[in-house]
Amino acid sequence: MLLEPDEPHPVGSRRCDASSPVVFICEHAGNLLPRRCGDLGLSEQDMARHIAWDVGAFRVAELLAERFEAPLLWQRYSRLVIDCNRHLGAPSLIPETSEATQIPGNFRLFQNERRARIAEIWQPFQDEVGALLERRAERGLPTLLVAVHSFTPVYLGRARPWHVGFLPGAIAWPSLALYDALKPGGTLTVALDQPYRIDEYDQTIPVHGDARQIPSTLVEIRNDLIADEAGCLEWCGLLGDAIDSVLETAAPAAAAF
Repeated sequence: MLLEPDEPHPVGSRRCDASSPVVFICEHAGNLLPRRCGDLGLSEQDMARHIAWDVGAFRVAELLAERFEAPLLWQRYSRLVIDCNRHLGAPSLIPETSEATQIPGNFRLFQNERRARIAEIWQPFQDEVGALLERRAERGLPTLLVAVHSFTPVYLGRARPWHVGFLPGAIAWPSLALYDALKPGGTLTVALDQPYRIDEYDQTIPVHGDARQIPSTLVEIRNDLIADEAGCLEWCGLLGDAIDSVLETAAPAAAAF
């Protein structure tokens, strides 16, 4: 067993019965540590850093879900315990190093410890996302799946100039449309497939989106832009307007929306 009975359930949810065409997911919403994990050998300062969670991402997802009266699912525990946006075969599922920081509490885990993290955090999150999407399919609701993340301005000494990036899966039009909706103004540095590309180790977009033929996108916002409430509100406005534009003017491939 990993989580004790009085510890928070790993998955938070709101408005799961809502009929909005958008569903928001935040896999790296929290930086909680189960008591049985101790501090993973890290300081409080480390646990406040991006290595432990996506700074600002949950607040933006929360504001967007409120704006669209949409379902929202999020995961409360630190990605250093287990990363719910990684496939079970991914080397970084339970990382021993994140950026340049070693995670001593993840060294030489026993198989039962690894299985407990999967069974009590990773699997419940996947189950709840899958169940929500299946229920919507049964109701005949169109769904645009939006996973909200954030990224650091500098990674391993390399500056990242983008303000926001959209990462497409196999169904690319949502990312392309959101890119086009934000790009014309010229005041933002908007990217596709940055700060990384979705690959075979990703979970949410390939498994919950592509495998179900659900249009989806992973949004990456630079975390210094959403480090406070004002920034989160600003980006809720920017992304919300872009999503509105996509829902109203999407190409024929998205006519159901």
